[in-house]
Amino acid sequence: MEVVQELGFFTTVEARRSVRLFDQEVDFDHDLVRKCLEAAILSPNSSNLQLYQFVRIPESSSLKDRLAADCMRQKAATTARELIVVVTRRDLWKSRASTNYDYIKSATQNQSEKKKKLALGYYGSLIPKLYSKFPGWSLVKKAIAFAVGLKRPMVREVGETEVRISVHKSAALASMTFMLGMKAVGYDTCPMEGFDSKRVKKLLNLTSGSEICMIIGCGPGLPDGVYGERFRVETEKLIYEV
Repeated sequence: MEVVQELGFFTTVEARRSVRLFDQEVDFDHDLVRKCLEAAILSPNSSNLQLYQFVRIPESSSLKDRLAADCMRQKAATTARELIVVVTRRDLWKSRASTNYDYIKSATQNQSEKKKKLALGYYGSLIPKLYSKFPGWSLVKKAIAFAVGLKRPMVREVGETEVRISVHKSAALASMTFMLGMKAVGYDTCPMEGFDSKRVKKLLNLTSGSEICMIIGCGPGLPDGVYGERFRVETEKLIYEV
């Protein structure tokens, strides 16, 4: 089995590229994919709900070629040694909130009642108010945020669209950690948004409440899989102080 050299953080960030062509001949350690995914779940996420899942489709899977077809047969998909479908699971908020509630209840046994009540209230009251879905509730939440915001600082992004965006943010943060991890152990990745989400959901038998954040092709990258030199907007246009 090929031994890969782990890289330092800044070297990893600078070396990471979206590679669209993967080597079919050299060994590929699928166990390292698992290791990088386990690191990815340590990523920061909204309210520690972790409303995402990683679905692995290795090259040996009977679904791999069909999934590549649903990715418009991009080379990053057809040549990938493994495909990772990053799925958001907003529909799991109740069970994830309950898990956090039980953990905090146990972890705060020796703390003051006031601190315990505050912590438990977050998952027992606030999260249900934010994530519940029924007709008109999104508008009600926005109205409440507007009214409260007249008197003090208030989170304004409470509507259904904003909650959905928040869930995708958490999935994207975990995805980036995974991709950096893969580069750190010597492999390459390519995040893809070019796919038929409806067909992919059907193929993988995903729940109606799930959405696909991205699909990541991974494996040993080939030089030809890097399309040109890296280009970024000038730093001064992206970073500034006030």
